[in-house]
Amino acid sequence: QVQLVESGGGLVQPGGSLRLSCAASGRTFSSYAMGWFRQFPGKEREFVAAISRSGVTTYYADSVKGRFTISRDNAKNTVYLQMNSLKAEDTGAYYCAATTRTTVAGRHGYEYDYWGQGTQVTVSS
Repeated sequence: QVQLVESGGGLVQPGGSLRLSCAASGRTFSSYAMGWFRQFPGKEREFVAAISRSGVTTYYADSVKGRFTISRDNAKNTVYLQMNSLKAEDTGAYYCAATTRTTVAGRHGYEYDYWGQGTQVTVSS
């Protein structure tokens, strides 16, 4: 089993940047495909980005493509989400997720087995 802890959230002005981190403990990190999801108040959790075990393959939601970058450092047991050109509509709780069931997981929450507690991102002037 793996434990996931997100950090790096906070308040940022529109157009600004944040980098979220998700630190994993437990089983070998490189055996996990990782993803980032977000949830807006009153809405269901939605996919943001995914990365394969090796870090070679990445996927993004259309709404963040070109602005967000997912990456991982298997030596540090950490996955990152670099968020640039932030918009007010990016405000929400951001969660990292992990699975060993596949080399790279996709856009659906049911594809992941482990979840962090989330970190809040607020984009506001």
